[in-house]
Amino acid sequence: MIYEPSNIDLFKEKAQLWASSFSTVCILDSNNYSDPFGSISLMIAVGKTSEFKSDKLQDFKDLQNFLNKHPEEIIPGYLTYDLEAYFFIPNYLLTFKKGKVEIKATDPYAIINAIELIDIKVEAINFHGTIKNRMSRQEYGTAFQKLQEHIFKGDIYEINLCQEFYSENSSLNCFAAYKELNSISPTPFSCFLKHENNFIISASPERFLSKKGEKLISQPIKGTAPRGKTPEEDNEIKNRLKNDLKEISENIMIVDLVRNDLTRSAKAGTVKVEELLGLYSFKQVHQLISTISCTIKPGIESTTTIQNTFPPGSMTGAPKISAMNLISQYEKGNRGLYAGSIGYFNGNNDFDFNVVIRTLIHNSETGYLSFHVGGAITAYANENAEYQECLLKASAINKLLS
Repeated sequence: MIYEPSNIDLFKEKAQLWASSFSTVCILDSNNYSDPFGSISLMIAVGKTSEFKSDKLQDFKDLQNFLNKHPEEIIPGYLTYDLEAYFFIPNYLLTFKKGKVEIKATDPYAIINAIELIDIKVEAINFHGTIKNRMSRQEYGTAFQKLQEHIFKGDIYEINLCQEFYSENSSLNCFAAYKELNSISPTPFSCFLKHENNFIISASPERFLSKKGEKLISQPIKGTAPRGKTPEEDNEIKNRLKNDLKEISENIMIVDLVRNDLTRSAKAGTVKVEELLGLYSFKQVHQLISTISCTIKPGIESTTTIQNTFPPGSMTGAPKISAMNLISQYEKGNRGLYAGSIGYFNGNNDFDFNVVIRTLIHNSETGYLSFHVGGAITAYANENAEYQECLLKASAINKLLS
């Protein structure tokens, strides 16, 4: 049914708080960013009637078979960098568009009443723990220099080096942390996902891949700069970013990689760059974003188009396989969900997935908390500048936890 609350913003806030009490929930919020390729402003999926799990998704056909069994359902979930997968069919689904909410439930009026009775309270994040670096500053520098040597030797021409910040035996009010992070850093692909003891709190600004009908869209981000303290300084920083040859070259290299990835799913001659080096501003940073699209060739299943492009090129480097082999050699520890993707299948095998960056992960049973940050290394990259960019990308989560 379609419900039109008298106060849509208040109903959204209550609905998210109501959903957070369930053991399985996925909240995807675009934060009202204008997006010609998206289809919802807020989605809340609660409970599960069925689920798909895989410790190592070697064959995407298993996931496709699961989707084929539920052709009309919206199915949220995630893929980790190492191809662990989790997707579920929600018990209750709320999708918000233009001041109205569509509620899919056996008794939607019971859902409305339960949400309207929610008492909004501001809860403390209550983080207790000590944040540590998986990679010291010196170790980062050594890895950076070694990877740049690989570039000079011609093994690769760009690579994304990432590092983990973590806390053991920590505690956190995860939903309060999500609300606060979404306030500090509202982004078009923010997410709160809870599955049993695992919590994902994401402020991702980046789309990995979207399918609408016969069209695939990818929007890699390469190029980051901080916001200015005054309008004049902000404009100056934007202009520097737009003309930064190193940032431009990073972005164009990944655009070429994504074009190549999309070719595997595309009708001949349909891969095109719709926007190159678009400058977009978020609350914490400015970013250079390019948009690449193609028309899908007949007979290609949705999950195959994901398999043909996964993991996101902006998080690996180029050539992709060579870069991934070096990533496993030089990064300390596994990426896990970081550099993977969260999103949903939207019935009829359409989908929309983000890139998991600017994301906090917490296990409430073990107390392990983790977030990664990274940046691209090219022949022109400066070690200290790249390290400072990592700290900039971590600033919203560090502010949250401090």
